[in-house]
Amino acid sequence: MTKKNSKSDTNEIILESISDGVFTVDHNWHIMTFNKSAEEITGISRKDAIGRHCWEVFRSNMCEGDCALKRTMSEGKPFVSTSTYIISSDKKKIPITASTSLLKGEDGKVLGGVEIFRDHSVVEELRKELNSRYEFSDMVSQNKEMLGIFKTLPQIAQSDSMIMIEGETGTGKELLARAIHNNSNRKNEKFIAVNCGALPDTLLESELFGYKKGAFTNANKDKPGMFELADGGTIFLDEIGDTSPAFQVRMLRVLQESEFIPLGGIETQSMNVRVITATNKNLRDEVEQGNFRQDLFYRINVYGIKMPKLKDRMEDVPLLVDRFIKKLNTIKGKSISGIHSSAMERLLSHNYPGNIRELENIIEHAFVLCDESTICENHLPVHLKKYVATDGKSLTDAVKVTEIMKIRQTLEENGYNRSVTANKLGMHKSTLFRKIKRYGISLPDGRSKN
Repeated sequence: MTKKNSKSDTNEIILESISDGVFTVDHNWHIMTFNKSAEEITGISRKDAIGRHCWEVFRSNMCEGDCALKRTMSEGKPFVSTSTYIISSDKKKIPITASTSLLKGEDGKVLGGVEIFRDHSVVEELRKELNSRYEFSDMVSQNKEMLGIFKTLPQIAQSDSMIMIEGETGTGKELLARAIHNNSNRKNEKFIAVNCGALPDTLLESELFGYKKGAFTNANKDKPGMFELADGGTIFLDEIGDTSPAFQVRMLRVLQESEFIPLGGIETQSMNVRVITATNKNLRDEVEQGNFRQDLFYRINVYGIKMPKLKDRMEDVPLLVDRFIKKLNTIKGKSISGIHSSAMERLLSHNYPGNIRELENIIEHAFVLCDESTICENHLPVHLKKYVATDGKSLTDAVKVTEIMKIRQTLEENGYNRSVTANKLGMHKSTLFRKIKRYGISLPDGRSKN
């Protein structure tokens, strides 16, 4: 008769069989147990892990700040599915989700802490593969209009022609200008941005063209301007529509001749600079009203790009939120994994008069208040905690965006198997196929056959 395994033997067999990594620490943060999957995920043997401090083994971004296991040990409560990463033995960054709880003996005494972590490398690769279809440089979008812009940007970047970007404040005009520069032949040279609307003519001219010693009171030495400093690179003139007629005359000559004279100077200086301009005004209307020179308009508008408002590309809100969360996690040393669906509904009900910049500020506001793994409604600004009244079109768009987000999420969770995804969503496979086509949801090659 075979002798039955003891309870501890059974627990060990289970720990060795599961695909999740599991380890335990004592009150001094020394690793006490380290299962087989933990060895495989980290590339560190059990022999080398046991007895060492957990942060020496995992080298996670959480170890430097908001450690879930540390919070569990200090607050006595578990934390579930906290997103972070660890550094493997071969120095690769591995994305994981971690769940933590107290480790207690049979008598209820706290012996230390236990953490269960899951390798999300495959999921992250799939996510990157999908998201790459929606990205250009540091910009992200799945909006049809924005994807059209992304498609032409490589050619625009290589052309070296003057570009004029139109769009409301906060729509990402400077980000687009940087993307053009970073994908051009000038990418290794300087990119300099100047807000033309923030300075009066005299200061703007000295800022752009520089000045010579004695040009005016307190001009004690020569000072190079932005055009000279940006030589070989790109200069971005934001809010060009706010400049005066007198400045426009001088700028036209500079752009036509590719040379300028510093204030107080007598000799011209040639320049090799690509000029990208931007405005939050309709410059065609400004030309018709006599507020902007027609000849300068045609000089700077060799190729025009119009940035859509955020309220016209609401399907991008989830992508942008995900981007901002990752960015702020890095800056603030936090490990926020995402946003609760109810909080996302609030974001989708807002019309964003401040565009993308406003959305980023909202997420940063939430980061200040959020001490959990997920951003919830109570972390959002007060004005978003009440549903915003919207017209029928906006509500329809919000429903569409939510459906797109849910389909994409379910596809990712099921390895882009459309049959399984349709079943999970409670719809017929042909219905899912139609929605994927209608919404323009891209599927990684080789994962869209089923």
